[in-house]
Amino acid sequence: MTINLTGTLVLAGAGKMGSAMLEGWLKGGADPKKIVAIDPMPPKEVLELLARHNISHNPEITSITDAEVIVVAVKPQVMDDVLPNLVSLKSSRPVILSVAAGKTIATFAKHFGEDAAIIRTIPNTPAAIGRGITAMSANANVSKAQMELAIALLDSTGEVVTVENESMIDLVTAVSGSGPAYVFYLTECLANAGVKIGLPVDLAMQLARATVAGSGELMRQTGIDAATLRQNVTSPKGTTYAALQVLMADDGMKPLFEKAITAAAIRSKELAT
Repeated sequence: MTINLTGTLVLAGAGKMGSAMLEGWLKGGADPKKIVAIDPMPPKEVLELLARHNISHNPEITSITDAEVIVVAVKPQVMDDVLPNLVSLKSSRPVILSVAAGKTIATFAKHFGEDAAIIRTIPNTPAAIGRGITAMSANANVSKAQMELAIALLDSTGEVVTVENESMIDLVTAVSGSGPAYVFYLTECLANAGVKIGLPVDLAMQLARATVAGSGELMRQTGIDAATLRQNVTSPKGTTYAALQVLMADDGMKPLFEKAITAAAIRSKELAT
C-alpha cells in the first residue's frame, strides 16, 4: 500500500518496533524528507538508517509546523515523560497513532485534548520482518483520510485489522500481541520432548524450529484453515493421531490455552492506563 504524506510524519521512538515501521514506510514509498525521528538514543543501525535517507533526527519540536501524524512507539514506562514534549504539535491537528502496549486512548486525550484524533493499536513482534498483525481502534475524531493513512502505515509491517470497541484491544493483546511468545514456547517444548525421547539437543531444536516456521508459512501461503491442515496430516490410527489423542484430550492443550489467554487478557486490562 502506497504511503502518501502531505505533512510531516513524526516518529516518537526509533527502537525495534519504530525502526521496523520506518523501514517499511521507506519501502512503501514514503518521502524521507517528510519524516522526523524523535529519539534521544536510537541504536547504531537506526542512526545509520536515518543518515542514509537524510531523515531529520531530533529537531526542535517547535520547528515542526505541519505534523500530519504522530506515531508513538516509545516504551509505556517513559510515555508520560515523552508526550508532554510533543503536545505543541497538536495545533496541526495530526492523528495520534500509538503502537505502545497498555496505553489507552484516554491517556493520549489527556495530553492532546479530548478533540484529538487518536488511534490505539497492538502490533506483535513479527512486524519486525513484515509478518506481523496489528489491531487498531480509533476514537470518533479520526477522519476517513486519517484512518486510511494509519492503515497504510501499519500495513508496512503485516496485516491490519480494525476493532470498533477499544476494550477488544485487551483481548487482541492476549491472542496476537502475546501470541508469538506462546509459539516460541511451543517450539521449546517440542524440542525438549524430542530430547526426552533420545534426539541430540541441536537436532531436536533444528527440527522444532523448522517445523513450527514451515507450518506457519504453509497456513499463510495456502490460506487453508488450521483444522483442515491438521486433519490432512493426521492418518487414522497413525503416529500423529496417537500424539493428538494426548494433546486434544479433555485436559490437553485447548483448556490450557483458554486459561492462559484469559490470564493474559485480565492482565492487559489491569495494565491499561
